[in-house]
Amino acid sequence: MPEAAASQSSRLARLVDNVPSLHLLAGTGLLLAGLTVITPFAFETFGDNAFIALAITAGLLTFVATGLAERAPADRALWVIFAVGIALRAYVLLFDPLLSSDIYRYVWDGRVQAAGINPYRYVPADQALAFLRDGAIFPHINRAATAVTIYPPVAQFFFLIVTRVGENVTVMRLALLGCEAVSVTLIVLLLRRINRPVARVVAYFWHPLPVWEIANSGHVDALLVALMLLGVWIALTGHALKGAVVIAFSMLVKPYTAPVLAEIWRPWDLKMPLVVMATVALCYVPYLSVGWGVLGFLTRGYLNEEGIIAGNDLWPLAVWRLVFGEHRGDVVGYGVVAALLLLVVGLAMARSSDRAIASRIAAINTLLLVTLLLLSPNYPWYFLVITPFVALCGSAPTWVVSIGALLLSEQLDWDFYIPRIVTKSLLFGGLLLAWGLMTWRTHMQRTAEAGVS
Repeated sequence: MPEAAASQSSRLARLVDNVPSLHLLAGTGLLLAGLTVITPFAFETFGDNAFIALAITAGLLTFVATGLAERAPADRALWVIFAVGIALRAYVLLFDPLLSSDIYRYVWDGRVQAAGINPYRYVPADQALAFLRDGAIFPHINRAATAVTIYPPVAQFFFLIVTRVGENVTVMRLALLGCEAVSVTLIVLLLRRINRPVARVVAYFWHPLPVWEIANSGHVDALLVALMLLGVWIALTGHALKGAVVIAFSMLVKPYTAPVLAEIWRPWDLKMPLVVMATVALCYVPYLSVGWGVLGFLTRGYLNEEGIIAGNDLWPLAVWRLVFGEHRGDVVGYGVVAALLLLVVGLAMARSSDRAIASRIAAINTLLLVTLLLLSPNYPWYFLVITPFVALCGSAPTWVVSIGALLLSEQLDWDFYIPRIVTKSLLFGGLLLAWGLMTWRTHMQRTAEAGVS
């Protein structure tokens, strides 16, 4: 029996080997499309854990598709990749956002600004804004009675511009898909620049994280990613200061792309920090009528709500506390250590003598992974910033984080809730394990090469 099973397995392997990679890629795309079709219904029936299981399976299929795409004829593979990627996005657009209501705040902020009111001045439920309320947007705004907007100026500019086209969720999602189109174009350009197969764009375009968090939920991180990649492209083509300005714009969508600046900065050039600070200051000028209120809900609630101030949701600190217990001042200590670690990693990248574009992109990838590990976001859409690098770098840590982020797609109102420390331990523990294995493999390869020489 074992011999028969082995023979059957061998025949199956030979059969698969004889199937053209393009056909296997198309078949994988059909499987992925099937999973995507059933996901909204599975979520409505069985909850977030069904969503997580299906989305992670889709992520694993995307990993398989990336290997197949590299072996398939590039021109025909791209037709398949774009056909499936566009179809996935068109389908999920048919459904209301499943896992987040943030997009309703985007539309609201644009409407408030169009009325000539500073979005950092009033909470949406304030009577001063009563004349702006409707039945389609206002009832879905989260924290409507407790929080002014948290989003920085460049995000606010975007909300205002898009809502002048249409004050609804569909227009906002289409605009964010336009941002994603910019990102996909830049991924292709960067792949060509580093001499990697352009068909690797499938790693991003079929990945379930952007499919659900941009096309369905409509997160403004799509704008952040597009601006970050554009800034990186400009910087890597020899215009570091201009690239730094665009990356500063991305920081003013959400600030966690700031470490990217370390890779394009040359010690001890003072021009870039000054230009970045000037860019930030100028973008805040239109909103300064509320003074420090421009920081919005960030300092008055969000950091506390997300477990940052108490340290509960900072994964490395949470693990430390499980082992050694909680101590007074440990959050401050963690903040100092985390800042120093980012500073050391950033300076190491900035001082590196390896200026090859592929190496610099890999360095940016590492900086972002370290940032995500230290800040330990609670929501999957924060990890959209790393998804372009599954195509550009394709390292095991990047795949682990981008797929593992789907574990955070959890809702507290379902009966079966997985504790956040468990999901984050799987996510970031997987990242550390992948880093360790990659380091060990690199060491073994260098040892083998040294032995041969």
